[in-house]
Amino acid sequence: PILFIIAAATAVAWCLTQSGFSRALALAMASLPGGAPVFLMVSILTFVVLGSVLEGIPAIVLFAPLVFPIAKSLGLHEVHYAMVIILSMGVGLFLPPFGVGYYAACAIGRVDPTKGIKPLWGYMGALLLGLALVAAIPWISIGFL
Repeated sequence: PILFIIAAATAVAWCLTQSGFSRALALAMASLPGGAPVFLMVSILTFVVLGSVLEGIPAIVLFAPLVFPIAKSLGLHEVHYAMVIILSMGVGLFLPPFGVGYYAACAIGRVDPTKGIKPLWGYMGALLLGLALVAAIPWISIGFL
């Protein structure tokens, strides 16, 4: 089942590229009211969803060239925005019901996904808290540059 999930994620990435969805998403994100904070929140939500249905590399290759110029024009530091995107995709990787990483971990540990969900919520809470802190406090990601 893991290879099927990875193959499906690759097919979805190809379909998104061919359909023009990535360009439409970038245009919608560029026209958001509220400036950098709203753009950052929408980016988090977008990349959590993308991280749950796509592999990390295809998602970054497809969407990063489109959203990074928008983030820079809004005054977000590139390293800070990259950290937020990577952490968001990491949350999406393990987010049920589509998270490829969750199903891979269940397959490796030989755990039924319905039984492995209860212990996952504490881990997901820690990931979300870390993501919120990094997004809210840019110094965490760029303080020592």
